[in-house]
Amino acid sequence: MRLLFLAVLRRHTGNAVTAERVRSHLEAAGHVCILKDAFDFGSPSEVADLITAENLEAALALHLYRGGRLLQGHGIPFGIIFGGTDLNEDANQGEKNKVMGQVLQEARFAVAFTASMKEMAQMQWPHAKGKIYVQSQGITTIPNAAFNWNTFLQRSEINQSADNLHVFLLVCGLRQVKDPLYLVDAFSEWHKEEPNVYMVIVGPEVDPVFTREVKAKVERVAGVRLLGEMPQEDLHAVLKNCFAMVNSSVSEGMSAAILEAMDLEVPVLARNIPGNAAVVKHEVTGLLFSGPQEFVQLAKRLVSDPALEREIVANGREYVRMYHSWQVERDTYQHLITKLEGGTEV
Repeated sequence: MRLLFLAVLRRHTGNAVTAERVRSHLEAAGHVCILKDAFDFGSPSEVADLITAENLEAALALHLYRGGRLLQGHGIPFGIIFGGTDLNEDANQGEKNKVMGQVLQEARFAVAFTASMKEMAQMQWPHAKGKIYVQSQGITTIPNAAFNWNTFLQRSEINQSADNLHVFLLVCGLRQVKDPLYLVDAFSEWHKEEPNVYMVIVGPEVDPVFTREVKAKVERVAGVRLLGEMPQEDLHAVLKNCFAMVNSSVSEGMSAAILEAMDLEVPVLARNIPGNAAVVKHEVTGLLFSGPQEFVQLAKRLVSDPALEREIVANGREYVRMYHSWQVERDTYQHLITKLEGGTEV
């Protein structure tokens, strides 16, 4: 089939990475998948022109509101992949909620990354219960064996022996929803007590205004370093070498960085929000914190308790292997897309 795939393709976001991965799954099954940024279209009529010009037979959208609403009324079958913004933010706005329900009415199927996301969607739109599937996000990690940890530490201006060093890596694009400054003050106080602990924030400068705020803050505190974007292979290698991975986001659909850390056998400390709690089970596959001081307490516990670290690492790796297989994700999307062929209803 010739498929249109609408997604928000802003660079350095999980949406863009997910969209590219799903497109590869569909193209591997022999479909032609035309991936377009939903923000490039101002109305469904512009999408209608594209459908006609490209002779498209079906469509897929990542994000129920941002992408799905552009597919209504065209007469071609389509499916939806929920984004975190759909359920964490847009569903709470009356008019958007109504539009999203109408999109689900037309959609042949909808995909949620976790069971909790599916439950949230079913509560919002009960009429769609029979068409929502759960497909946990697949991942691939390829550590770079040539990566030099000492060079990374020098670049980070950390002049400590690697033998007794504990680096907590916060991976995020610099934008407010990721809240990279949430832990900075508390962590800096801990560093003053224990100079061998550091937090390194790694990620691209997505929001220029907010980036200036982050840089100014980090320059004023001890024990926290800020690095820019790096190639994925190097980022995976940094993850593999750090002591723990940190997520402090205000909102998440499903954090690929958390899953990658688990796969690389790195302990995870994540802010206790619904998207993170769907993946991280406290004291089983990671540690969940509800505030900066609790983060420091849990981080100290992890440093001092190697048995806990080993247990979390083992459970996290097993969780990823069982529920976030790249091949299972591929098989699922290749199966679901057949629901769009020949007028077949789900």
